[in-house]
Amino acid sequence: MSKPSFDEIYMDLAESLAKRSHCVKAQVGAVLTKDTRIVSLGYNGPPAGTHNCDLEWPKDGCPRDSKGSCSLALHAEQNAILYASKNNVVMEGSTLYVTLSPCISCARVIYTMGIKKVYYLNSYADFKGLKNDEGVDFLQKFGVEVVRYKK
Repeated sequence: MSKPSFDEIYMDLAESLAKRSHCVKAQVGAVLTKDTRIVSLGYNGPPAGTHNCDLEWPKDGCPRDSKGSCSLALHAEQNAILYASKNNVVMEGSTLYVTLSPCISCARVIYTMGIKKVYYLNSYADFKGLKNDEGVDFLQKFGVEVVRYKK
């Protein structure tokens, strides 16, 4: 009997977490790990206690910002990082598993928090119709290892 790798376990968990999202446009999950232990989890959506977009705006989702993105949502990796920070978890040297590659804003936060490695499943650029994954490019430029996860 073969055992799943930690990478498989964490990405499977990120995919399961994505199903918790109330976003009608995209469901994204994230798992933050350190030394083979889970230190935080997250999925995309408005801050806790505010809105559930699938209930309030089930057809089109929440209002859009000036760039056409959700005006209310925190990204999955933001939620995982914020929860870890709120609970005094040291993220320096940690690894992030996320179902959609980080946008440029999330990439800046990931870098600033000292996360050393990011595994992602799907491309944010493909999802948004962009030329390239700016967040991935940023992270790689500044020494964060970024790996597209293959099932």
